[in-house]
Amino acid sequence: MHNRRRSSFFSNGIPIVAGTAVALLLLWAFWPIISFTFPSPRHTINFKAKGHSYKIFPDINHTIVTGVLNFNLTHDPPEPTFYDDPELTYTINKPIKNWDEKRQEWLSLHPRFISGLEERVMLVTGSQSKACQNPIGDHLLLRFFKNKVDYCRIHGYDIFYNNVLFHPEMFTYWAKIPTVRAAMLAHPEAEWIWWVDSDAVFTDMDFKLPLKRYKNHNFVVHGWPEMIYKKKSWTGLNAGVFLIRNSQWALDFMDVWSGMGPQTPNYEKWGKILKETCKDKFFPESDDQTGLVYLLLKEKEKWGNKIYVEDEYYFEGYWEEIVGKLEKINEKYNTIEQKVRILRRRHAEKMREGYYALLEEYLGGVGYGIEGWRRPFMTHFTGCQPCSGTHNESYSVQKCWDAMKKVLNFADNQVLRAYGFVHPSLGDSSSVVPLPFDYPS
Repeated sequence: MHNRRRSSFFSNGIPIVAGTAVALLLLWAFWPIISFTFPSPRHTINFKAKGHSYKIFPDINHTIVTGVLNFNLTHDPPEPTFYDDPELTYTINKPIKNWDEKRQEWLSLHPRFISGLEERVMLVTGSQSKACQNPIGDHLLLRFFKNKVDYCRIHGYDIFYNNVLFHPEMFTYWAKIPTVRAAMLAHPEAEWIWWVDSDAVFTDMDFKLPLKRYKNHNFVVHGWPEMIYKKKSWTGLNAGVFLIRNSQWALDFMDVWSGMGPQTPNYEKWGKILKETCKDKFFPESDDQTGLVYLLLKEKEKWGNKIYVEDEYYFEGYWEEIVGKLEKINEKYNTIEQKVRILRRRHAEKMREGYYALLEEYLGGVGYGIEGWRRPFMTHFTGCQPCSGTHNESYSVQKCWDAMKKVLNFADNQVLRAYGFVHPSLGDSSSVVPLPFDYPS
């Protein structure tokens, strides 16, 4: 009997142990990319106030994705990729071919980056390498940059700030193109590269890009189709903020777009062509914005079907339209929170997305634009030139600086609230006050 038990153990136990070991090895191998979804517990977080019972997010599913914070950044597989090709260059003077295949091959060797790829955005911005001529210019640029860092931290985006020319002859507004191109190569894990001018401010810190809207497009820019196609105006769009997909299409498009720039022998020729195309253009130099309008007008079949001209919200908004409405917008949002107790509940900064989703239900059909009172997504200080100080003569220096201060503090208050403080006035950048419990009851 003793021998039989022992024989039975070895005949049945070993396969069980072996099978368990194999299962554990498979689980260990795939653990970094496995995700688990747990239904939200309907009665986990309850509280009562003034005779009413409240439940926190009873209908939202909470997804835990293991491995999101566990990328193994110390191991780069030895198999060769485009990074090992001595012919590939980051500079804009040499075209890149088969980028989609090269990027896909890199991702196949780094599969942990595949999960969430379609939603992965990298923000790119920058300024000049020298100190600003405007005495407060460097301080303003610091605050503009802080605003972008805050937004990226809240939404989990990477950010790259560049203050050098990646092509010595591509200056001012043309400098963004070689920077964006280099960012695509440096970050194959990012599906979108988002260029944002240094003088643009995120004004709604919770709003996220509606990326699903752009699933069939490779380039997104703020503009007005009627002004582009009917009036042929160089201000029919604004090229200071754009979203571009990390793709071969994008590289080819930027090669054509940059072909109008100051690094080419046809720079002066393009200046004349663009001025003839857009009659309202008042300066002779070839510029990126008019060049983009030209490509939409003259090469629409080749490029236009993949370019989304966004005009439904402030993808970037002209500051003079926005700054005078900020106090009224604050009042409207506070009124909603005063009526909805759950929106006033203090919470960790990491949890703000759920509260914003709830706020959306109460905002309802409230619109953007001049007539609406939603927070503008982004405020662009076109013409103010915070670094050089050579502003548009149609408004004063003081008007620009006061508006910048107001908009930056408006955005900063949305951030500081998670830390228990706010600026008491939008015109006061230096002081804050602690928030009382249950603000703004």
